Amino acid sequence: MPERERVANTIVFLHGAWVTPACWDDFRGFFEGQGYRCVAPAWPGRDRPIEALRAHPSDELGRLGIAEIVDHYASIIRAMDPAPVLIGHSFGGLFVQLLLDRGLGAAGVAIDSAPPRGVLPLQPSVIRSNAGVLLTWQGWRRVVRQSFGQFRYAFVNAMTPSQQRQAYDRHVVPETGRIFFQAALSALDPKSPARVDFTNSHRAPLLMIAGRQDHIVPAVMNRANYRCYARSRALTDYRAFDGRCHWIIAQPGWQEVAEHVRGWLAGVLGAKT
Repeated sequence: MPERERVANTIVFLHGAWVTPACWDDFRGFFEGQGYRCVAPAWPGRDRPIEALRAHPSDELGRLGIAEIVDHYASIIRAMDPAPVLIGHSFGGLFVQLLLDRGLGAAGVAIDSAPPRGVLPLQPSVIRSNAGVLLTWQGWRRVVRQSFGQFRYAFVNAMTPSQQRQAYDRHVVPETGRIFFQAALSALDPKSPARVDFTNSHRAPLLMIAGRQDHIVPAVMNRANYRCYARSRALTDYRAFDGRCHWIIAQPGWQEVAEHVRGWLAGVLGAKT
């Protein structure tokens, strides 16, 4: 089988903050239905039932940072032959960018990506969405929790009340505060674990996707992230979807987003059509 076809048949899904790999259930079903092999590894310490994660978050969780999570994914991806496609959402989108920069992955898709160093998260809705964590005393080394009201504003603002409640009850878990401080303060740290070499012309193709109604990662932030790659010769594409909030990967209408990703992969890797 040609290398390009073998690569396109494996996808690694990277989840974001506050959730587990279950957030990818719809996307996994879609791409498995297209004949892809799909895996969605959990962050370190998160490979447990959601009830256990909520009731008894590990002590190590509060010390988990961006570097540790990316290294965790890197060890999984390096063991795969041929290289897989990487698809990440939110912080998972940032991890996709960092992993591609390391030379890992055959292609990457960053959906509503958390900002790497150089993309300033200063929009009012971003500040409001993250205030609960960033104003937590010693939040950079603590396990933090997200209320339904915070989740409703930051993640699911474009959905109906019943859909919002269902998403919260099914998916939300306690989180490490460290990653939010690392992302928010990355501009002050030249060695930030969120640093990407935007001029890297040897990385694999990257597609960035944004939701125009996203509060926690507004489309304008994803657009700024995309423009940072202007000096790279590596392929970088961008698409924004109207009416989509941060929960774009499971919000009603997610199929349109998944279909766009499928078509993009077909174009850059010769994947299944």
